[in-house]
Amino acid sequence: MIKADQLCRKFGETYAVEALSFHVRKGEVMGLLGPNGAGKSTTMKMLTCFLPPSSGEASIAGVSLQDSLEVRRKVGYLPENAPSYSDLDVRSHLKFVGTMHGLQAATLTDRISEMGRACGLDQVMHRRIDELSKGFRQRVGLAASMLHDPECLIFDEPTTGLDPNQIVEIRHLIRRVGEKKTVLLSSHVLPEVEAVCDRMMIIDQGRLQVIGTSAELARQAEGESVLNVRFKESGESAIRLLMQEFPGLEVKAGDIPFSYTLLHSEPDMPLAEKLFHASVSSESVILEMQSKQTTLEDIFRKLTGGEK
Repeated sequence: MIKADQLCRKFGETYAVEALSFHVRKGEVMGLLGPNGAGKSTTMKMLTCFLPPSSGEASIAGVSLQDSLEVRRKVGYLPENAPSYSDLDVRSHLKFVGTMHGLQAATLTDRISEMGRACGLDQVMHRRIDELSKGFRQRVGLAASMLHDPECLIFDEPTTGLDPNQIVEIRHLIRRVGEKKTVLLSSHVLPEVEAVCDRMMIIDQGRLQVIGTSAELARQAEGESVLNVRFKESGESAIRLLMQEFPGLEVKAGDIPFSYTLLHSEPDMPLAEKLFHASVSSESVILEMQSKQTTLEDIFRKLTGGEK
């Protein structure tokens, strides 16, 4: 539904986005992650035809970015700071946006009512936008982006400045929208991305670092298998058996008696299974055993230079 192939954008001699290629499937919510200045907003501005690419190609629902007018018909865009006419009431603002999209009067009235219900705006339709809280203004932006019933939705930091309750409300709304639409979502809130997105990609310095589900990202980022174990007694015989089978295994003694950290360069190595068999063969008793869980924060920091 959203395709980018070697997409680039230069400002002077500096690449803000360089050779970026990815594909967002129909009916999928894709998270776009990266540190400040990574090129997230520039990518979204190119996909929504606010900024022309320096090179490369992209398409929305099969329509090339070169046909910008048709792309805009197929995309709903919510910038980080959603623009609105603050002196208008919510209904008048949505009516103006719908008119600009070319919606007929009867259709527009129905769409405003539908989006008002979907975004929880029924109680504030008569209020001026400058009287609304940040959360309600964000909902107005969401409603405006979906008013013309686009096939794809692109949201840039949709929960910026919201309190925890508002974040949860907007998150649920995006999840519901993602059941019917294709969504590309940029956010700095990593738990939000994990809760809302089907897949995610991380970019840094304008280049794609990794793309996939959270589990797939973890496998690609780990680079090794890590297992923490504690035995009832020494457990050395089980460790020796395991090291005989895997000469490349690294073993570090823990601070607690009879505890060890096992490391292997192969990220898919089933260390827990192999250690269990070794402990049975050596009659060693395992009290605790836990594989290291790589979080999205760990992956983000590792791929964007946050780990020192």
